[in-house]
Amino acid sequence: MTAVTDRTEHADQPGDDERRGERRGEGRGEERQERPRARVRARRKDDSERDPGSRAGADGGRDDGGGRGDGDGDGEDAAGGWDDGLIARRVSVTAEGQPKPVQETLMENRTPVAAPLAYDGPLRSRLDALRELVGLSRTRLDSRTLAEAGRVLDEAAARRRLSGQHTVVAIAGATGSGKSQLFNALAGVPISETGVRRPTTAAPIACSWSDGAAGLIDRLGIPGRLRRRPLQSAEDEAQLRGLVLVDLPDHDSAAVQHREHVDRILALVDAVIWVVDPEKYADAVLHERYLRPMAGHAEVTFVVLNQVDRLPGEAADQVLDDLRRLLDDDGIALGEYGEPGATVLALSALTGEGIGELREVLGHFVAERGAAARRISADVHAAAVRLYPVYANRRQAGLTEEARDEFADRLADAVGATAAGEAAERAWRRNANRACGTPWLRLWRWYQDRREPPTGRLSVRTYTDEEVTARQRVEQAVRTVAEQASGGLPAPWAQAVREAAVRGSQGLCEALDELAVRAGAPTGRPPRPNWWPAAVLAQASMTVLQVVGGLWLLGQVIGIMSPNLGVPVLLMVIGIVGGPGVEWACRLAASGPARRYGADAERRLREAAAGCGRARVLDPVAAELLRYREVRGQFLRVTGVEVPTG
Repeated sequence: MTAVTDRTEHADQPGDDERRGERRGEGRGEERQERPRARVRARRKDDSERDPGSRAGADGGRDDGGGRGDGDGDGEDAAGGWDDGLIARRVSVTAEGQPKPVQETLMENRTPVAAPLAYDGPLRSRLDALRELVGLSRTRLDSRTLAEAGRVLDEAAARRRLSGQHTVVAIAGATGSGKSQLFNALAGVPISETGVRRPTTAAPIACSWSDGAAGLIDRLGIPGRLRRRPLQSAEDEAQLRGLVLVDLPDHDSAAVQHREHVDRILALVDAVIWVVDPEKYADAVLHERYLRPMAGHAEVTFVVLNQVDRLPGEAADQVLDDLRRLLDDDGIALGEYGEPGATVLALSALTGEGIGELREVLGHFVAERGAAARRISADVHAAAVRLYPVYANRRQAGLTEEARDEFADRLADAVGATAAGEAAERAWRRNANRACGTPWLRLWRWYQDRREPPTGRLSVRTYTDEEVTARQRVEQAVRTVAEQASGGLPAPWAQAVREAAVRGSQGLCEALDELAVRAGAPTGRPPRPNWWPAAVLAQASMTVLQVVGGLWLLGQVIGIMSPNLGVPVLLMVIGIVGGPGVEWACRLAASGPARRYGADAERRLREAAAGCGRARVLDPVAAELLRYREVRGQFLRVTGVEVPTG
């Protein structure tokens, strides 16, 4: 269903369509709410009959309703009309050179279905790794550090849901560089307003060469009144099919809103054409704020030197060479000799010089249908570069076996494992002396024990100053192992490792005290070896010999027994000499078992202290290191580095 309206108030001039759209919006707001349809312009048959020449000139491209010209001038066919809300500007020129009034047709708005964008396997893998990286890092990094990575993920997901058959290219530049002239030259019709007043372009204007781009333009936030269609021949239209061209305001505009438009849309488009002129091609704002930070986006960047018609002789080549040098200094790879990189061209939008070459390059660029994926890939790489300081370690990080052993030794020293082993060894020897010593020596030791009764256990730390020293040793051990584990890590992860060690050290001293009481000091008497009964029997025999010899001599002195000094003296000498000899032999035989007993006591206390330190400090630290290694692996995947899975 169509309705024809005659528009003959005034001729179309550059920028009039915006003003006309505003007037239509004010006067017909209620009608649009009741009947949401797209306005397009078409000729009426009676006007065509009155001005056949004008009709023939306009039917070289699409009809005003968006359908292709069929050769016989049937512009009322709405079947192939532009149906995604775009307004096609049409200008007919009369013989006097003045624009001729056109008419417009109301058509039903039918949004065509465009195939969504598809990312290849490597790019999907990098996006998945970046998503996993952000998820694993939220508890370790602040939101500002992860903001850019989150934005890239959101924009990648949003772009993937939209058309993959279209390529959105923005034209950006400084004031007076000729952006709008180039935009109109590519579109073949004066769409964007040009003039000497600065800034001329106040809001972004979109021009699409085919259907299905409404979603992409909606994403840019460009209203329907600023959407246009090119006036092209069938050949030119086929060459640029799928192109969505956006004319941006000046990036150096004095109006803050204009610069905000530029920054916002540059983050969303698939590619950008930077237009520079011979006077401001080396502008510091352009290079430092835009080109240098986006050096990684060289494959989706065009740099056009406009207004070369103003340069005499070989000056254009000299300026172009200097522009290439500046781009190389910015780190932008130049697409020369078949290598991927930025495309640098020289042209004149005013005279048309070089426009054909740019159109051809754009045609190949759009036909590849790969600009959106390359833009997302470059964004992922840029996000990885920003995150490099918080994920890349300076050296191999982690807990080495030497660090673990040193930590265990420090804890063992703090609980007095060595002293406990020595005490256990002394206890074993003392027990052996009690069992194998002479009766007279045992009687003396019994007397000593009566004066200083044993407590039944060996205290490892008795005095307050020893406890303070032990606590300081534990704290020093924790600080040392934390520094060793976090050495070389990026600051956020090193801080996380140190915090894990500090949390684990809380209550460690008390736990070590309990271990020292349970495992460090043996209670009761040490076990006896199998040869102890024989030693006790031998010592008893020596004692019996002494007693028998003594009684024999006593009997002779009293006169009970006959005099015979040799035998009783010999028995006494054997007992007196043999008793200490048996004791010395037992002490020598007990040295080995005593050392083993002391070493076993020291080992038990060391293992207990090491186990406590491992559970409270080393395991949390190792968990943080494992988390960092996992995150770093995801970061390497984001950068495109293959990470071994073994």
